[in-house]
Amino acid sequence: MALHHATPGEIVDVRPLGKELRGSKSATLLRSEHLQVFRVVLPKGEEFSDHAVPGEITVQCLEGSVDFRIGEDKVQRLTAGALIYLNGGQPHALKALEDASVLVTIYHPR
Repeated sequence: MALHHATPGEIVDVRPLGKELRGSKSATLLRSEHLQVFRVVLPKGEEFSDHAVPGEITVQCLEGSVDFRIGEDKVQRLTAGALIYLNGGQPHALKALEDASVLVTIYHPR
């Protein structure tokens, strides 16, 4: 069964998952020709390994806290409500300091 992606004009709930966080999985919320938005769920201690995407991105911490590493050595802590922006091609990684979910938006240039 195909996963549901939001359609233009559809409301998407991105509020914190709260008690449902532990049993939730990461999911793409919408995908269009130039835009992708997904929620990444990270249990405490889990890492989203070093990677880069060609387009600009934002990462917003919805709940919990994560260490967000840019390149080899710059680490910034994201807590609920914090958002970070990166240019395309910048290597980055995340590590959950506690159970967390983050909202990632990627611009896909064509």
